Amino acid sequence: MSAYIDNFLQTDQISLLFLVIGLGYLVGQIKIGSFDVGSVAGVLLVGLILGQFDYAISPVIQSLGFTLFIASVGYQAGPKFFQVLFTQGLKYLVLALVVTGTGFAVALGMSKVFGFAPGIPAGLLAGGMTSTPTLAAAQAAVQAGQIPIPEGLTTDELIGNINTGYAITYIFGLVGLIAIIRFLPRLLGINLTQEAAELERQTINADESKNQKASRTILTRAYHVTKPDLTNRRLLKLYEMVPGEVTVVKIKRDHEFVPITPDTTLQLGDRVTLVGYLNQLVGAWDALGPEIAEDDLLDLPSESAQIVVHKLKPKGLRLKKLAISENYGCVLSKIKRLGVNIPLKPHVKVLNGDVLWLTGPQANLERLAKRLGYLERQIDETDLITMGLGIAVGGLLGTLAIKLGGLSLGLGSAGGLLSAGLIVGYLRSIRPTFGRVPAGVIWLFTELGLLIFMAGVGLKAGQTFLPTLQSVGLTLLISGVLVTCLPVIIAYFFGRYILKISPVLLMGGITGSMTSGASLKIVTSEAKSSIPALGYTGAYAFANVLLTIAGSLIMRM
Repeated sequence: MSAYIDNFLQTDQISLLFLVIGLGYLVGQIKIGSFDVGSVAGVLLVGLILGQFDYAISPVIQSLGFTLFIASVGYQAGPKFFQVLFTQGLKYLVLALVVTGTGFAVALGMSKVFGFAPGIPAGLLAGGMTSTPTLAAAQAAVQAGQIPIPEGLTTDELIGNINTGYAITYIFGLVGLIAIIRFLPRLLGINLTQEAAELERQTINADESKNQKASRTILTRAYHVTKPDLTNRRLLKLYEMVPGEVTVVKIKRDHEFVPITPDTTLQLGDRVTLVGYLNQLVGAWDALGPEIAEDDLLDLPSESAQIVVHKLKPKGLRLKKLAISENYGCVLSKIKRLGVNIPLKPHVKVLNGDVLWLTGPQANLERLAKRLGYLERQIDETDLITMGLGIAVGGLLGTLAIKLGGLSLGLGSAGGLLSAGLIVGYLRSIRPTFGRVPAGVIWLFTELGLLIFMAGVGLKAGQTFLPTLQSVGLTLLISGVLVTCLPVIIAYFFGRYILKISPVLLMGGITGSMTSGASLKIVTSEAKSSIPALGYTGAYAFANVLLTIAGSLIMRM
């Protein structure tokens, strides 16, 4: 039976691939305390184990995963990358440069000190920084023939060194980064919860704080105004009591509907229709009067939709100024930027490239979309024409190179695909009918592409993992610890005292510079706020580009 299974896995690479992904995803769900192993680490571990038995997948399959992953990363980062680059991005660009530059210098320096074999420095940098784009770029540079193969090594052996260096250092990179992100503020006596609260107090009034644990279900209800508590007050004042939580969409006075503006007032006897969060609507009974069921009040052609923002000025517009509930009768439930949820605070700016999740009357949503951007309704369709041609052009860009002395300089396939993704993503943000790829599809391409690539890395590295671990394991692990820790420490003090970034945004920016979503979760948990996500998205787009360049560059050193 074992011989049959062995032969099956040796000959059926697709089944082998999905076995590694499935088992790896299962391993990734294991929790050690509050720490998740994670899908990437799980797939890498399973690949390393099966690689000991000489199982492998075709480089073509691995390249497909690499292509989907890198192109999707660029597509997600495109709107934010160019917007931040042209406006307020200098601080976060510098922060990402400090993190990437420090990691690069440490990896290269330790490799020179310990005399690591060719390819190991790139794996060390990628693993210590937990950066898959770095690993992918290093491999792509070798496969494209841009890197001279050292005497005595083959292309496969050089790539094997990259993979093994990555596999040995990645696990500590993952665990160590989370640990240092968790404990560095404590060691420095910084209370992230207080810092986040203080940052909010500096920009919003105390009475605008909201109960984050309340029910987030959005409903439509009608009430008969029989209590004087909220009468004779402008709707604008009422909205300030529950900002963004409830909006009045209909007012029936006697037998006629009253036009609604921010200056409209409620009167005793009015019948009103509210759209908002469940917890606020339940409280409306105490403030307004009994709930009623009248067809003409509840017959509301409302819907939930997404608006892709692309019509704002480069510096964006604060939520308080936009006044979505007051001016448009809609409820905002979520803002996503680079796939990360942004806090719904009045002082937070809406930027081009953001996606707003809204519920409200159809006419109001369309009116708001005219102001902000594009109303996304056909969210199941993917523009495969743009996607296919974009990837093909990205591959072509990666082949272009110029000769500088004896050195061939070019983007490489990773840089080419990333550049194409950035451009398509940016063009999508300013012309939303172009290059549509729904969020679910982007997640699938990014996650599945990454795991396909990591399965190939694990299987390949498994073949040489133990011999390399025995020969340079200790020195490589020490080097990996330094590559993980030093960039975080140096970036913190540089960002705090040179760039003058607040601690809570800085910790988010550092996790973005390390492209670590797992670490961002730790920061937001410690801060008890989603404010760090603003720093994360500021640095993340730059970091992906810089770390991709670093992976190709370190192979030339």
